[in-house]
Amino acid sequence: MLPKKIEKILNEQIQKEGYSSNLYLAMASWADTEGYAGISQWLFAQAQEELEHMMKFVHFINERGGHAIIPAFEQPPVKFDGIKKLFNQVLEHEQYITSCINDIVALAIKENDFATHNWIQWFVTEQIEEESSVQTIIDKLNLLGDKNLYLFDRDIMSLRGAGK
Repeated sequence: MLPKKIEKILNEQIQKEGYSSNLYLAMASWADTEGYAGISQWLFAQAQEELEHMMKFVHFINERGGHAIIPAFEQPPVKFDGIKKLFNQVLEHEQYITSCINDIVALAIKENDFATHNWIQWFVTEQIEEESSVQTIIDKLNLLGDKNLYLFDRDIMSLRGAGK
C-alpha cells in the first residue's frame, strides 16, 4: 500500500512531468515556426518522453493502491528568445525536475517506503542523462557562437542521447 505522503508527492510529480511535456511541445512548435526543423524534432521527442514519464507515475501510483490524479496544466510560454536561451531554459527546467525527484527519494527514505525508493531510482538515472544531454547541446552551441545554426539544426538529432 502506498503511504499517503508518498501518494501526494507522486501526484505532484505527475503535474510536473505533464507540464514538462507541454513546455517542450511549446518550444518545439516555436522552433518549427522559426525554421529550425531539427531542433523542433529534438524537442518533440523530448515532449513525448516527458509524457511517457508522466504515465510511469500514473501507473505506479495506481498499481500501489493509490489514486493517480491528472491535473490541469499551466500554459507554457509560446515565444522564446533564441536557440541558446531556449536550451538554457531546458537545462534549468531539467535541474528543477532533478530536485523534485530527489525530494521523492528523500521522502521515500524517511517513510521507509522501499518499493518507491527502488522504483524512483530509474528517474534518478534518467535525470543524470537528461541534464548531461542538454549540457552537451549547450556546449556545442557555445562553440558555435551565434553562427552556423543551420548545420547545428541539421545535426542535432545525432546529439540526442550524446550524454547518455
